[in-house]
Amino acid sequence: MKFVETIKNIFKIEELRKRIVYTLLLVLVYRFGCFVVLPGIDASMLAGLQGSTQEGLVGLLNMFSGGAFGNASIFALGVMPYISASIVIQLLGVFVPYFRKLQMEGESGRKKMNQLTRYLTILIICIQAPAYLTSIHSQIPGEAFVAVRRLGWSSFVFNLVSTVILMAGSMFVMWLGERITDRGIGNGISLIIMIGIVARLPYALAAEIGEKVAATNGGFLLLIVEFLIWFFVIIAAIALVQAVRKVPVQYAKRVIGNRQYGGVRQYIPLKVNAAGVMPIIFAQALMLFPILFSQWDSTRGLAATLSNYTGFWYNFIFALLVIVFTYFYTAVTVNPTMMAENIKQNGGFIPGVKPGKKTAEKLDSIMSRITLPGAVFLAMISILPAFAMIFGINNQFASFYGGTSLLILVGVVLDTLQQIDSYLLVRHYDGLMKTGRLVGRSGM
Repeated sequence: MKFVETIKNIFKIEELRKRIVYTLLLVLVYRFGCFVVLPGIDASMLAGLQGSTQEGLVGLLNMFSGGAFGNASIFALGVMPYISASIVIQLLGVFVPYFRKLQMEGESGRKKMNQLTRYLTILIICIQAPAYLTSIHSQIPGEAFVAVRRLGWSSFVFNLVSTVILMAGSMFVMWLGERITDRGIGNGISLIIMIGIVARLPYALAAEIGEKVAATNGGFLLLIVEFLIWFFVIIAAIALVQAVRKVPVQYAKRVIGNRQYGGVRQYIPLKVNAAGVMPIIFAQALMLFPILFSQWDSTRGLAATLSNYTGFWYNFIFALLVIVFTYFYTAVTVNPTMMAENIKQNGGFIPGVKPGKKTAEKLDSIMSRITLPGAVFLAMISILPAFAMIFGINNQFASFYGGTSLLILVGVVLDTLQQIDSYLLVRHYDGLMKTGRLVGRSGM
């Protein structure tokens, strides 16, 4: 009854109701575009392309695009070029003084960096789109290209027109994400990625249920056990996303006029998993390199060993890379020196620690300690799909047992619920949670 009452309260708030409807409409536009095939390609001949986009980094791109990558859709590149550009700009903010200065300029600096991110997105699309079209040419028969076969277009003209269409589609998806962020609910880019992941879940569930129900050796009981394990894995992922280490900060008392300010103790929530899912994405990209060794007879056995998704060495190296990249990306995104400087400028200090350099060292020490269990836990979740496949779970459903799919799904849902919860509490309604507060993610 409390849940039904909360849903009623959500739609009683006019602004929140409009934002939810606006978000749903834009998501519907995005899902429709994922099935619009590039002009000049016969959609009935895409079976080869769809079959090659199930595993590895290509499978990850197909997942992020909601299946548009395998459908040769106008939205095939999705938001991945924008995410790649954002990562590059973020890294430049650490190593290049000009970008570091933009980060310190507040709102004006953020606008400049967003503009540079868009320009870099276009440049990345100009590189990725021809590569994607080359992949299409090698995966599907030549008869599928009706623009070349019937209209007499050359391959160059077809690729040029398709590149422009893919660029327009990717920029339109990016615009949809920005509109959802400004006028809808949640982070638009993350929400679009999550919708693409959720779109695959019904098919994965149907395939797994059909397979287990058809089995004669206790398949229904195994299905119940699988769902129970999946439930606890989701709880573990939520715990990883929300886990924080609260660092106390004491603010000095200040008297301005007849009023006293400060003199209170607050907390800095340092996330155990500050890197989000980026370490898994980086690690998956690197695990594609062993495939290159399959071209030579002397290294073909090594390539086969390191390309076995359910093998020991693949998962051991993959988990190790996730731990390494977790430390790397945390070091890039979390700046203890900047945090210490902000605390000092606001008249705060960590009890027992001198402001300035000592505070930065203290924060850096805390981050190093909490990152280790977070990295190990993230590595365990990242290899859970391999264990699921070993124990006979369908490959499609196994991807939801951990890894990028589950973490993005959990993180974006928590972000969205947090925004809805804030609207309810401001209007003096009960929040979505009976006890406690929702904590969103710090990033993708």
